[in-house]
Amino acid sequence: MATVAAPAPGSRPGKIEAWYYNDDGADQRLPHKYEPNRPVPLEKLTELGVIQWALDADKYEDDAELEAIREERGYSYKDVITVSPEKLPGYEEKIKSFFEEHIHTDEEIRYVLDGTGYFDVRDENDEWIRIFCGKGDMIVLPEGMYHRFTMDEQNYIKAMRLFVGEPVWTPYNRPQEDNPSRTKYVNAFLSGGENKAEPSEPAEKRPRVEEEEVAATTEGKTSTEA
Repeated sequence: MATVAAPAPGSRPGKIEAWYYNDDGADQRLPHKYEPNRPVPLEKLTELGVIQWALDADKYEDDAELEAIREERGYSYKDVITVSPEKLPGYEEKIKSFFEEHIHTDEEIRYVLDGTGYFDVRDENDEWIRIFCGKGDMIVLPEGMYHRFTMDEQNYIKAMRLFVGEPVWTPYNRPQEDNPSRTKYVNAFLSGGENKAEPSEPAEKRPRVEEEEVAATTEGKTSTEA
């Protein structure tokens, strides 16, 4: 089986860009850039364990490159979710809940099929980095990484969610310093580890936990996270 590696940072097309987040108290959906901006190179995201690809979202239903990535990384589950005021009841409250800082005990994988949004992740100094994602961008946040998600001013995103095995969408809000997944992340990416983002262990090999109900609209499914 051929190995599918993430493209070298800085050499890929796509919309992903990143900058340090200016926590000025304004609406979470605004860019929150410093003046002047403090851009973050994609190499920095890679050092923190974030993986990204640029794919052709117009052919996501029959894309050999996407299928090769799924096979290589074991992403056996997928669904498609749409988040917008029209699709998500209680929209304003729900996007606030998405913005709570948390970790997961698995990777978080999102492939943007349409629209735009922001992922915020912590760097090694506990500063927020804002990552802008648009159509065609596929991003993987490693297990145990502190992060949060928000819509931008467009208030619309359609994305594919992928998972190794049966999905467990449970967020564990900070602090989680004693959580084994957090320890694993710190050792791999913040303490001079090998900086390798490996796919999560299949869910069937881990004990199931109760899912927190954070509903979003999916194609034919009840969703628990954006």
